[in-house]
Formats: sequence, C-alpha cells, structure tokens
Amino acid sequence: MTLPVLFAASAMAERSAPVGVMDSGVGGLSVLAEIQRLLPNETLLYVADCGHVPYGEKSPDYIRERCRRIAAFFQAQGAKAMVLACNTATVAAVADLRELYPTWPLVGMEPAVKPAAAATRSGVVGVLATTGTLQSAKFAALLDRFASDVQVITQPCPGLVELIETGDLTSLALRQMLLGYVQPLLAAGCDTLILGCTHYPFLRPLLADLVPADVAIIDTGAAVARQLQRLLGANDLLAEGPAGDARFWSSADPENLRKILPVLWRKSDDVQSFAL
Repeated sequence: MTLPVLFAASAMAERSAPVGVMDSGVGGLSVLAEIQRLLPNETLLYVADCGHVPYGEKSPDYIRERCRRIAAFFQAQGAKAMVLACNTATVAAVADLRELYPTWPLVGMEPAVKPAAAATRSGVVGVLATTGTLQSAKFAALLDRFASDVQVITQPCPGLVELIETGDLTSLALRQMLLGYVQPLLAAGCDTLILGCTHYPFLRPLLADLVPADVAIIDTGAAVARQLQRLLGANDLLAEGPAGDARFWSSADPENLRKILPVLWRKSDDVQSFAL
C-alpha cells in the first residue's frame, strides 16, 4: 500500500518544483511577467547574466558556455523546466542544451516573424533586434519559412540593451536612440514592428509615442508562456499552487538588480549573487 502513496508524493513534489528562467540581463523579466500571468501557481527562479551582457555582441561559443552553466545551476536548484528568455541565447544554445538534457522541458524564443507576416497590411515588416539574432541562421530560416510573401527590414539596435539594463526607460538619450532605429523602418513603409529582444517590450510606452497608432508592435513573451504551459501539461508538471516567492540571481553586483526590479518587475525581491 505504500508504493502508490510514495509515487503520489513524488509526483506532487515534481509539480511543485520551480521553473528556471534566464536571460543575458533584465530583459527576460518581460517574459517572466507573462509566465506568472498565465501560470500563477508556478514558483519562478530567474538568473540575470548581467555580468556578461549583452549577449548580442558575444560569440556563439561564449553564449553556449554561459547557458550551460546556468542550466546546470537550475538543475541543482531542482528546476522542472528551463526557459531561455533571450532570442540570442536561444539561437546559440537551445539545441546544445536539448542534447545535454533530452528529457528536461526547455523553452526557447524566436522573433515573432510568423504573426507579424500575418498581421501586416502593407506587406512590409520591421525587426528591431540585436546583431547576434539578426545574423543567425535560425533567423534566416524563420524568414524563409514564414516571410516569403512579405518584405522584412531588419534594424540592429546596439546600445538599447545597455540603457535598459540601467533601468532607463524614459530618458532623452534613449528616446533619440530608439527614434533613430525606428524612423528608417517607418520610412520604408513598415506597418508592423517585431521586438526581437526580450529587453525591448519595456520600451512599448515610449514606442507608442514614436510610431503611428496603426503600427502593430509584436513580441513573443505571451507565446513563450503558452509553450511552457503546454510542455508542463504534457509532462504532468503543472503546479497546483500556491506559488513560492520568485527568486533572483545576478552575475553582476546583485545590488544593481535590486534597484531595477521595482521598475521592471514589481518589488525588490531577494537577489543573490550568481558567481558561476
């Protein structure tokens, strides 16, 4: 009679295990918010690899090594799944991690080319992203698969991630930089903009001031949360709650993340040092 009881306890423990979410910095907090909104019973762990930001200017090998270290850390924390809340990390590392952890639910990200191609009326779509994402073979494959009937204009955005990492969402310097990236896309006739980096959704209020109201702005945070929900459900891993407090780690000075969390999250939760 004890075996079924032990099995049930084990299954319950697995369901209550946390979900690990990582990004090169604070941008993945936009995805974390979507996950919490859709899956409020899940306990969330977040690693901000701020000591190595931005990933967009790093080599694929460098990014893969960082993601391996973070994945191993989440494994040690007992995480039942991992989300790469970073387009550049997904491009460089998700296939590698799936080979290393073939039975572990892993969710990556990709720019929202498919919904943008469906949404555009002018047939011209603009992409704001990091250099690493735009130069990747995976992004080229997305264009071949979903955007053959539309014109896609890409715009690398060096400097944006670094400003957002400081908690700057409103300064004149940020506004001028973003305007410089957006204006050529609008001039080319783009009526749909893809936010191809998880940092960029935090700029939605500013973008709303810079682009016409009929320009659609699309990101993939909600889609990532839905994919996580599907994978957890398929593996009988959906938590029944209540969720524990979210926990945060930073590979830079934890105090920097503590200061930014009230701006990009909700409160200054517990932040520890990620020294790996």
